[in-house]
Amino acid sequence: MKRAKMAENSEGLGTVPEHERILQEIESTDTACVGPTLRSVYDDQPNAHKKFMEKLDACIRNHDKEIEKMCNFHHQGFVDAITELLKVRTDAEKLKVQVTDTNRRFQDAGKEVIIQTEDIIRCRIQQRNITTVVEKLQLCLPVLEMYSKLKEQMTAKRYYSALKTMEQLENVYFPRVSQYRFCQLMIENLPKLREDIKEISMSDLKDFLESIRKHSDKIGETAMKQVEVDPGLGSRSELKADTQLLSHPGILTVQDLVDFSPVYRCLHIYSVLGDEETFENYYRKQRKKQARLVLQPQSNMHETVDGYRRYFTQIVGFFVVEDHILHVTQGLVTRAYTDELWNMALSKIIAVLRAHSSYCTDPDLVLELKNLIVIFADTLQGYGFPVNRLFDLLFEIRDQYNETLLKKWAGVFRLEDNYSPIPIVNEEEYKAVISKFPFQDPDFEKQSFPKKFPMSQSVPHIYIQVKEFIYASLKFSESLHRSSTEIDDMLRKSTNLLLTRTLSSCLLNLIRKPHIGLTELVQIIINTTHLEQACKYLEDFITNITNISQETVHTTRLYGLSTFKDARHAAEGEIYTKLNQKIDEFVQLADYDWTMSEPDGRASGYLMDLINFLRSIFQVFTHLPGKVAQTACMSACQHLSTSLMQMLLDSELKQISMGAVQQFNLDVIQCELFASSEPVPGFQGDTLQLAFIDLRQLLDLFMVWDWSTYLADYGQPASKYLRVNPNTALTLLEKMKDTSKKNNIFAQFRKNDRDKQKLIETVVKQLRSLVNGMSQHT
Repeated sequence: MKRAKMAENSEGLGTVPEHERILQEIESTDTACVGPTLRSVYDDQPNAHKKFMEKLDACIRNHDKEIEKMCNFHHQGFVDAITELLKVRTDAEKLKVQVTDTNRRFQDAGKEVIIQTEDIIRCRIQQRNITTVVEKLQLCLPVLEMYSKLKEQMTAKRYYSALKTMEQLENVYFPRVSQYRFCQLMIENLPKLREDIKEISMSDLKDFLESIRKHSDKIGETAMKQVEVDPGLGSRSELKADTQLLSHPGILTVQDLVDFSPVYRCLHIYSVLGDEETFENYYRKQRKKQARLVLQPQSNMHETVDGYRRYFTQIVGFFVVEDHILHVTQGLVTRAYTDELWNMALSKIIAVLRAHSSYCTDPDLVLELKNLIVIFADTLQGYGFPVNRLFDLLFEIRDQYNETLLKKWAGVFRLEDNYSPIPIVNEEEYKAVISKFPFQDPDFEKQSFPKKFPMSQSVPHIYIQVKEFIYASLKFSESLHRSSTEIDDMLRKSTNLLLTRTLSSCLLNLIRKPHIGLTELVQIIINTTHLEQACKYLEDFITNITNISQETVHTTRLYGLSTFKDARHAAEGEIYTKLNQKIDEFVQLADYDWTMSEPDGRASGYLMDLINFLRSIFQVFTHLPGKVAQTACMSACQHLSTSLMQMLLDSELKQISMGAVQQFNLDVIQCELFASSEPVPGFQGDTLQLAFIDLRQLLDLFMVWDWSTYLADYGQPASKYLRVNPNTALTLLEKMKDTSKKNNIFAQFRKNDRDKQKLIETVVKQLRSLVNGMSQHT
C-alpha cells in the first residue's frame, strides 16, 4: 500500500507540471488554438484526463477566489460611479435633445449638398465616358486617316503607295480597332482594292508595251547615231551617264525618250502583292511577241538603205529597252533571258540580212548596208550583246559586195580605144601620163619630144580603174575589226577576182569582136604586156594603203601575170585567125584563066596586093614580141601555101593548062621571094621558105616534067620530090590530061611529039597504081 501510494504520488508529481503548462496555454492562447492543447491531454498517460480535470477545478476555484477578492476591493468605487451616473442623467437627456435638434438641422442643411454632390457624380461619370470615347477615337482616328489617305492615293493613281498604306492598315492599325464594325467593312474592302490596283497597273503596262513599239525606232536611231558620230559612246554606261549629256549636249538617253514608270510601278505592285512571277511571265511573253514583230522585215527592205536603217533601229531600240530593264529592275528580266532572246533575234537577223542582201545589185547600197551593220553591231556590243556572228555575216556580204563591184567594173572598164600609141609633145603631157600609169623605160625617157608611149589610152584608164576598185574594196574592209594583214589579204583576193574574171572577160570579149582588126589586136597585145608589168606596182599600192610591212610574206599574190598572158595568147590566136581570114579574102579575089596557053609574064595582081598587105602588117608586128611576130608570119605563109594548094586541087576545077601552071608558078615564086625577104626578123636560114616547099616541089615536078625521077625515087629519104604526095600529083595530072578534042590542052604535043601524050597516060596509070598500093597498105 505504501509502495502503491508512493507510485501514485510519484506519478502525480510527474504530471502536475505538465497540467500546469497546459492550463497556462489555455489561458494565454487564442481560443482557436485550444483544440490541439486539449487533445494533448487525451494523448497523455492513462487517467491523465481525470487528473487534468481535477487540476482544472482547482484552478477555477483559485480564480473565483481572486475575482471575489477583486470585487470586494472595487465595490465601493462601483457604487460611487453609479451615483455619479445618476447625477449626470438629466444632463444627458438635455444633451440628447440638443444633439437631435442639431442632427435635424444638419440634415436639412445637407440636402442641397447632396443634390450638388449627385450633380458632381453625374458630371464625373460623363467626364469618364468622354475620356473613354476620346481614347477610343484616338485609336480609330489614325485608322480613318490612313483609310482616307488610301482613298486619296487610289484617286491620285499612286498605287504602290496605296499598297504600302494597306500593309500598314492591316499590320498596325486594324488590330487596334478590329472589334468595331467599320473596321470589318474596311478589311473586307481591301482585297477588292488590291484587285483593282492589279488591273489598273496591268492596263498601264499594256499601254506602255504598246507605246514602246512606237518609241523603239527613235531609241535605236538615237543609240546608233551616237555610235556613228562618236564610237567612244558605244557603251551602255556612257549612253546612260548624266555626264555624257554635259559633254554631248542635245544627245538624248533612253530615259529621255521613254517613261518607264509604268513598268516600275507594276513591278513594285506585283512584288508587294506577292505575284511577281505572274508579272514577269506576262512581261517576257509580250516582249517576245514584240521581238518577233520587230524582227519581221518589210518585203522591199532591200531596195533602199532607209529600209535597212529602220529595221536596225527598231531592233536596237528593242534591246536597249531590255538592257535598261535588266539593269534597273530586280529580276524582271535576267541576263540569261536577254541572251536567249538575243540569240533568237540574231539568228533571225542573219537570215533576213542574208536573204535581202542577196537582192542588192548596187555596190554603194551594199557598202551602206555594211556600214549600218557595223554601227548596229558596235551599238549592241556596247550593251553587252555578242555580235561575232554579225561580223562573220559581213564576210559573206563582203563577197557579195565584191561581186557587185565586179559587175559594176565590167561596165567601168570601157575598153573603147583608138588603139594607137599615146602621143606626147612635151614634158607636161609626159608627166600627165606617168601620173596615171607607172611606165618606166630609160631608153624612152632619153628620146626627144615629140614621141609616143607604146601603149594606148586604155592602159592608164584600166590601171586607174583597178586602183579605184581597190579603194572601193577597201571601204568595205574598214571597221571590220581585222588586222592590216587580213585586210591586205582580202584586197588581194578581190583584186585577183577583178583581174582574172572581170578584166579578163572584158579583154577576151574585146578581142573576139568582129570589128577588131589586126592593128587593134597588135595594140591589145602591147597593152596587156604593159598591164602585166604594172601588176607589181598594184601590189605595192595595196601594201601601202594597208600599212603592212614590206617584208611581210603574202600567201595571196596578184594573178595579173596569168590574166594578161591569157588575154595576150587569145589576141595572138585571134591575130593568126584574122590574118588567115584576110589572106582568104585576097585569095578569093584570084581570077586565073586555067586554060591560058601562055603565062602573063608577071605575078597575079591579087597576090602582089596580098604580099604588100603582109609586108605592111608585119611592119606593125615589129612592136610585138619576136616570137609572136614570127609565129604570125609563119602561120600566114603556111596558110597562104595551103590555100594555093587547095586552089589547084579544087574538085570544081576540071582542066588546067600548062600556061596556067606556069602563071601559078610565077605567083608561088613571089611568095618565096617574100618569105626570103625576112618580113619578120629572127628566122634562121630558109625556115620561112619551107612554108611553100610542098608547092615548090609539086610545081617543079610539072614544070620540068621529071616523072621518071619522081617515080624512081618515091619513098626515098633523099628524094628530090619528097614533099609531093602521089595522090596530089595524080589529081593535078588528071586535070591536065587530054579529055576531049575540043579542049585538048596538049594539042601542041600531038603536033610535035605524040609520044608525050602516051607518056602522060602511062604516068597516070603508074600514079594510080601507086595510090592504090598506098591505100591497100593503109
